[in-house]
Amino acid sequence: MIQETEALTEVGNYFVSNYPPFSFWKPDHLEEAKSVLSNKPEEGTPLGLYLHIPFCRKRCKFCYFRVYTDRPAKEVESYTDSLAREVELLREQEVVGGRPIQFVYFGGGTPSFLSVRQLQRLSDRIQKAFPWDDTQEITFECEPGTLTASKLEALRDLGVTRLSLGIENFDDQILETNGRAHRSPEIFRAYEEARRLGFPQINVDLISGMVGETDANWTDCIRRVRELSPDSITIYQMELPFNTVFSKEMLESQGESPVADWPKKRQWVEEAFGTLEEDGYRISSAYTAVNKKSNSQFVYRDSLWHGADMLGTGVASFSHVGGVHYQNVDEWAEYSNLINQGVLPLARALAPTKRQRLIRELILQLKLGHLQGAYFADKFAVNIEEEFRDVWKNLSDAGIVTIDGDRFLLSREGLLRVDSLLPQFFESAHRGGRYT
Repeated sequence: MIQETEALTEVGNYFVSNYPPFSFWKPDHLEEAKSVLSNKPEEGTPLGLYLHIPFCRKRCKFCYFRVYTDRPAKEVESYTDSLAREVELLREQEVVGGRPIQFVYFGGGTPSFLSVRQLQRLSDRIQKAFPWDDTQEITFECEPGTLTASKLEALRDLGVTRLSLGIENFDDQILETNGRAHRSPEIFRAYEEARRLGFPQINVDLISGMVGETDANWTDCIRRVRELSPDSITIYQMELPFNTVFSKEMLESQGESPVADWPKKRQWVEEAFGTLEEDGYRISSAYTAVNKKSNSQFVYRDSLWHGADMLGTGVASFSHVGGVHYQNVDEWAEYSNLINQGVLPLARALAPTKRQRLIRELILQLKLGHLQGAYFADKFAVNIEEEFRDVWKNLSDAGIVTIDGDRFLLSREGLLRVDSLLPQFFESAHRGGRYT
């Protein structure tokens, strides 16, 4: 049987974003990354581009990403010049060849921290290397307080197809407590302007279990989201990775966790999902509800979870190319120095085995709530029911998974706690690995 081993939100990893975990990626494996970059790609593999913009007005107290706050324009432009140069260096790699870009993702940090001029200058250089006129999806993450009418117009002109607003919560006191820079009036101004400009897809992010969260506040957040009626809604459950402000404070004081426990956070997400389904949304992953009336899609997510190549650019960014994982150096000065020398800024890598690549796709796709056995049989020549028989039996006995012929279906309970279930599929050496 599956036991509920976690209740309190303690310091440590929860969200599973890749496999094997990042703590197993090492500088000793960089030759594998360099080799795959200098060879022709596997035929038919989609290619995407991730651009890391590491600037924010403030650092959120739950953030564990590489970000820099309150930097002057000159420094920001120095970084974006390096970022554009890295993209140009990657264009020259044999693995890219003449492949088109399927998706572009501006992540951070806060991509919308950039000014209109900085955005236009950066995108002009990137599109010379990787034209994106025919790209299926261009996603741009935004902090509502950084958005102006002119900036939103510029993003629309750049071809952004999915605008993702990091709302997180609508209560100003909770936003303040958690270190967010924006406030609720900025949310509504940004959303209304984005709707007026006709972005194909507007996604909003919420976080279940922010410090200070209550039942009443959560109910109000869902009410406000329903009034906005976005094309898609992403809801994350608050965790405490090791290198966040909240985690450091908790470890230093040896105090109780300031974050709601896991059952409460899952309860809130379940309430949100149930209400949104009544409004005509469908649940498309453990974190995402999509309005059935929209043409929303998540090309970035679905492509990565099915083994697409992604060139991650910028300081500390992650890549997956030709089945090999690698990460860029995580210090700005070192990153810029290497780029100025015309050298790709690689720091560590890992070349997973065929079985590890199978596990990676299986656990990521399980976040969708369903798997198709034929997909893995065709791609990896493996019967996943037989390969992971003991795990499926545990999950089935607990009522978390139903096996229907060739389909593996997660219950709603399983979907809400999927990240806690995935390590069962890991090879034994990787259980307990860190993602930060």
